[in-house]
Amino acid sequence: MTKTYDTTIDALAVYRITRLLIEDEITTDLRNAWFERHDPSTTKLGYLATCPWCMGFWVAAVAVAARHYAPRMWSPVARTMALSAAAGILHTRTKSF
Repeated sequence: MTKTYDTTIDALAVYRITRLLIEDEITTDLRNAWFERHDPSTTKLGYLATCPWCMGFWVAAVAVAARHYAPRMWSPVARTMALSAAAGILHTRTKSF
């Protein structure tokens, strides 16, 4: 694959994983357990779990490392997450029609 393709897939995957961690309903219980130990208003680790810019940075760092050190494992995960992101974005854009 090309660098542009991999970067696009990774960007969509990072978006999807970040959203999964900080917003999606399916991870609410995990977030609540995290917030019991790390209050978002008083700790940096708590704030991390609420900030898409902060969480996105760390998810992106892991994605870059995974693409470099384990591309055969990362690629199917990245493609799956990228397709999920694309489906979510398309759904959001078309549900009002």
